[in-house]
Amino acid sequence: MAMTAQEHKERSARSYKLLLLFAMGSMTMMFAGIVSAFVVSKSREDWMKDFEFPTAFYYSTLTIILCSVTIHLAKKAIQKDNRQATTGLLLATLGLGIAFVFCQFEGFGQMMESGYFFTGPESNIATTFLYVIATVHLAHLAGGIISLLIIIYNHFKQKYNSTQTLGIELGAMYWHFLDFLWICLFLFLYFFK
Repeated sequence: MAMTAQEHKERSARSYKLLLLFAMGSMTMMFAGIVSAFVVSKSREDWMKDFEFPTAFYYSTLTIILCSVTIHLAKKAIQKDNRQATTGLLLATLGLGIAFVFCQFEGFGQMMESGYFFTGPESNIATTFLYVIATVHLAHLAGGIISLLIIIYNHFKQKYNSTQTLGIELGAMYWHFLDFLWICLFLFLYFFK
């Protein structure tokens, strides 16, 4: 029995979503390994004490939450064939993603101003862990920004509509994952200093 075009489309969508879930699971395991090393290293004598969390990290947390909201609303807008709202929301997500990156670098700067360096004789293992965690998350965010640029390009090429939303759905899944991951890392680092 031959597969219809709709069945093929649904099967492809499931395959892409499964691949993305597998990739997100792999990323989660990588972060779990880094966090585990952080926990084990906390017993060291040279661990930092009385660490003040940079205010820029609070702003970056708010920014990435807003990214999740805007990409979700973009997905809902395209499902209703509201192209103008989708365009604005995708561009807002891109702007917020870039603002998140800016806030992260601002947070690094605030840490260095407070005397917490990532390398060199003034550094310690705790600040190096913070740097590694944030940098790895930024690398994954770069992937999110690249995928978002592709989604925006495809949207301008009118590839998406109420019957074809897969690209935006996959982008939304990934951005929600990045949001959830950062919130977990933020809370972990905030409470487990």
